[in-house]
Amino acid sequence: MRRRTRSLIGTIGILAFVILYAPLAMAIADSRISQAPALIQTVLYCLLGIAWIFPLMPVIRWMERPDT
Repeated sequence: MRRRTRSLIGTIGILAFVILYAPLAMAIADSRISQAPALIQTVLYCLLGIAWIFPLMPVIRWMERPDT
């Protein structure tokens, strides 16, 4: 598969994941984190903000692989 095709498929996959992840993260933040102390809220918001990267790293690596 060419890199251009992988990039298209990966981009669509990333967008689909983020569309599903964002409401889930907002629901978690609204229900559980809002009652926590400010320092814990800050840490948890930072974690939620970068947590989406870890499941997508294999997809990004796959997209950026050079053509054979």
